[in-house]
Amino acid sequence: MKKVFILAAFVLVAVHSVAQVRFAVSGTYAKNGKTVYLLDQLTEKAIDSTVVADGKFSFTGSADKDALLAVKAKKKNWTTQFFNDGTPVIINLNDSTLKGSPQNERLTRINYEMEQPRKRFAAKTANLTEAEIEARADELSDEMNKMITALTTRANRAFNEERNSLIPVAFAGYYFLENGVEAYDELVKQQVAFAGHPYLKKMRDEVEEETKPKDGEKMAFIGQQYTDLEMADPDGKMHKISDLVGEGKYVLVDFWASWCGPCRAEMPNVLEAYNRFHNKGFEVVGVSFDQKKGPWVKAIGQLKMPWLQISDLKGWQCAAVPVYKIDGIPDNILIDPQGKIIDRGLRGKALHTKLENLLNK
Repeated sequence: MKKVFILAAFVLVAVHSVAQVRFAVSGTYAKNGKTVYLLDQLTEKAIDSTVVADGKFSFTGSADKDALLAVKAKKKNWTTQFFNDGTPVIINLNDSTLKGSPQNERLTRINYEMEQPRKRFAAKTANLTEAEIEARADELSDEMNKMITALTTRANRAFNEERNSLIPVAFAGYYFLENGVEAYDELVKQQVAFAGHPYLKKMRDEVEEETKPKDGEKMAFIGQQYTDLEMADPDGKMHKISDLVGEGKYVLVDFWASWCGPCRAEMPNVLEAYNRFHNKGFEVVGVSFDQKKGPWVKAIGQLKMPWLQISDLKGWQCAAVPVYKIDGIPDNILIDPQGKIIDRGLRGKALHTKLENLLNK
């Protein structure tokens, strides 16, 4: 592991030490007088801005070679990303198209593909009242889940199909949310073309910060005995966590919800761990933060989770919240056979590594 981070540090230094490359961006936009910004995605700051005149705008200057840049009009949701690879870029903000290097044209096409699920979901919810959203909760939850699946699936495709280009860098956030931040180490080990890009490391760090337990109070549970919870399964039968703890078993109590995108993205990883280690003494119990039975049961089937699922269907009023100081999901605790909490917030490969150390002795 130490060698991996040394290699990563070396590559990142190399990226930062390269010469600046000139960029030439020109574009069209029908809204005269609107401000258009040139953004650096790494620093999240504007490099330059200009006002559209006669339906046109342009930027020239220098930035790091292969820096991930973007053009965005004020109050327009769409952001056109491109890599500063030395090829002039022509952007049409009216129809979200780009002409430039083959790499940047492919990046734009993938971005456009990924925008469609978001647009469809936004169109369904844009004019709904709170009461209407509540009444259509099952339908909207299903639509949101489809959107999340489409986004993560497309991001994974980019990482598989574009290993010799920089394109996957732009979708690193989705990739690490689904595959865990440990996937970064694998990319560095494999020395893929984009492994040294600073934006990849930035997204890895942001996802890690977003998904890890946020305070010492939550982590203070590690080393303590667990507190039992009792809730109903989808058939209404009551179960306790204590029904599973003991007898040489390690139990992962997984806090999730059908409407939680990161929860759903993580579930294939939990399923893989369950399939690998269940026969060696690994159990899972899902504690759902859903409020309605329909979406909860549907998600269990969609995600093919074979382990015990329980819920009090109280959302954020779930009994687990005050007991384990839960302020965000996904979250989990790992309980050893003696009932002691030995870890928390295990996601991605960290879950597999922990179980390998415990059960592959």
